[in-house]
Amino acid sequence: MKKYRPYYFVLLLFIILLGIMSRKNDLIPLCTGDFLYAFMMYIVIRIILIDKKSIQIAIISLLICYTIEFSQLYHANWINELRNTLLGRYTLGQGFLWTDIFAYTCGSFSAFYIERIILKRASNQVSE
Repeated sequence: MKKYRPYYFVLLLFIILLGIMSRKNDLIPLCTGDFLYAFMMYIVIRIILIDKKSIQIAIISLLICYTIEFSQLYHANWINELRNTLLGRYTLGQGFLWTDIFAYTCGSFSAFYIERIILKRASNQVSE
């Protein structure tokens, strides 16, 4: 799995670019950015924990996304000031929405299934 780390990093950069572009275009639904955020979180956790099972990565990334979303219910001055910055807005969000929870779930498990499909094909090609 460690040999795939550079590919995950390139994918991470691509997902970040797509996520930023999705926030700049009014024609793209806001939940698309949340979907991509969860997908990105899966990739980040995969890069850090490269040898863990895919389901573990999916659960960890999903728990992080849920924690960030539920943290939006907390409104202390210091965290609100952080959320008002560009980086804070992109990483912590601004307001709790149940649709975000749904988008995070879809994004994490889409990354999980796509990774399993790609890795299965890669292992089948190596064994042939």
